[in-house]
Amino acid sequence: MKKIALLFIVLPLLLSAQQVEGEWFGSVKIAGRDFRLQFNIAKSGDSLRAEMISLDQGARATEADVVEYEGDSLMIGINKINLRYSGIFGGDSIKGTFSQGFLKVAMNLYREQRSAQTQRRPQEPQEPYPYISEMVTFRNGDVTLAGTLTLPRGGEARAAAVLVTGSGAQNRDEEIMGHRPFLVIADYLTRNGIAVLRYDDRGTAQSTGDFARATTLDFAEDARAAVKFLSNRGFEKIGVIGHSEGGTIAPIVAVEEPELDYIVLLAGTGVRGDSIVLMQSDLIAAAMGANVIQRGMNRAVNRTIYNKVLAGESREQIAQYLQKTAMMPADRAEQTAAQMTTSWYRTFLQYDPEPVLEKVTCRVLALNGEKDLQVPCKENLEAIDRALVKGGNRDYKIVALPGLNHLFQQCDKGLPQEYGTIEQTIAPEVLEIIRDFILFPTIL
Repeated sequence: MKKIALLFIVLPLLLSAQQVEGEWFGSVKIAGRDFRLQFNIAKSGDSLRAEMISLDQGARATEADVVEYEGDSLMIGINKINLRYSGIFGGDSIKGTFSQGFLKVAMNLYREQRSAQTQRRPQEPQEPYPYISEMVTFRNGDVTLAGTLTLPRGGEARAAAVLVTGSGAQNRDEEIMGHRPFLVIADYLTRNGIAVLRYDDRGTAQSTGDFARATTLDFAEDARAAVKFLSNRGFEKIGVIGHSEGGTIAPIVAVEEPELDYIVLLAGTGVRGDSIVLMQSDLIAAAMGANVIQRGMNRAVNRTIYNKVLAGESREQIAQYLQKTAMMPADRAEQTAAQMTTSWYRTFLQYDPEPVLEKVTCRVLALNGEKDLQVPCKENLEAIDRALVKGGNRDYKIVALPGLNHLFQQCDKGLPQEYGTIEQTIAPEVLEIIRDFILFPTIL
């Protein structure tokens, strides 16, 4: 994790600083669910540093970049996730307020030790597996991709699948918030006679290459290399199963590799990238309690920012706009502008999947959860349907799944904050639909 420089405040009373040091625990309710938080405050020279751990979302520490302590008043800020905690120190407790984005709620911290419980993931398989699990590597130019190929034991595979992850640097299991969706999918399909190849994104885990400089189109070439690897191993009926950005990549591979038997789009996109992020931010804001006025202002600012990015404005220009119009602190504005002006982000905003979907001739299964706030269900499934019809493809199936979020979990609101608190990794019905689509192509 990249460390962010702290804004140190010199404290006149060292004793007071020592009193607030230590581990602090609290919980915040978001969309009806309690999320346990741990703040670790420590001395750093004559000042303080802090980190936050969301115990229900992977238990990874996030470094604070603002720590202020004056008298009995404490403020901890983590700009990259727009989080603030402000409270009054009272010996064995800190009484204060937690805020993130549109959310602002009371939250008290206590010194009581609460060990983070091991997250239950009942769907994750345990060794020994009833199939062969082989560590493999394959190449795309000068990039070496490392992965796992799972094979049915005692017989030939009835089909084969390549799993392609969503956005962000993902390992072969698409690990997120304590879940490993691709491990669960690969296990289920292989137990049902399907060979599955899943791999670490370039520049991630055991794969080489530069993730930071890559775009969706580069990741599509990696996926093509995975398909060719399976083909060279002698597999037939090869398909691509892509989640989120992987669901955008799968149609690209299908067009470039016409021998592909099928593609499965798990929350794949059907509309342009800038439309996706506008809908995404609005739906998440609404689920977090933003009112109509706040949402309208948020949409207007975001639309302007995306237009500036698409117009090719520089990182410095974007950062200045964020500071002046969005009233964003300078350090957070710089960080946000740096993310929004990468090659990947610019490509994502302007990428329209429709022309590619129109060219797909293989079988297509498109699934979306109706509570997906990241790739909204209705708009994207309808766009995928229109594109396939326009291109003359009649061999497809589109399914909207009630009650499921972006990870295809049964959920409450669909907020990303919920993912780690849900025991279920992926709804069993999703696994069954994928299996039946691959093995029984005449059933649509």
